[in-house]
Amino acid sequence: MPSPPVLLASDHAGFELKERLKRVLDRLGVPCSDLGTTSPEPVDYPDYAARVASQVSRGVAERGVLICGSGQGMAMTANRYPGVRAALPFNEETARLCREHNDANVLALGARTLDPAVAERILVVWLETPFAGGRHARRVRKIDEQPAQS
Repeated sequence: MPSPPVLLASDHAGFELKERLKRVLDRLGVPCSDLGTTSPEPVDYPDYAARVASQVSRGVAERGVLICGSGQGMAMTANRYPGVRAALPFNEETARLCREHNDANVLALGARTLDPAVAERILVVWLETPFAGGRHARRVRKIDEQPAQS
């Protein structure tokens, strides 16, 4: 059975890095679906974060990758969706830990804050690292069970 595609989206600042990461996924044999943007013309990052996060939240996709200038806006938007655990790792170790300990299902990256080669390595580690479960599963359940606060 083929693995489900990884969903990708970016704003204009992340467009070039998104295109580069698509090539990495292709080399790895990981299917992906590009949900935009399609050029470096200015767009609003929340619109593109929502495209990915809504599908991960509904279980349509298991994982997504979001890219903007800093990664912060994409992560903040994605984490508003139930069941989405978007992480913004800054190196390979934090990429490993966000998967292993937190079962991060959305990867947020900053195109203006990461060297592209580092972003590639973060993506690969994030894809290859399984969730450890065990004591971490209880903690992830607590994250998912948190009610919206007002």
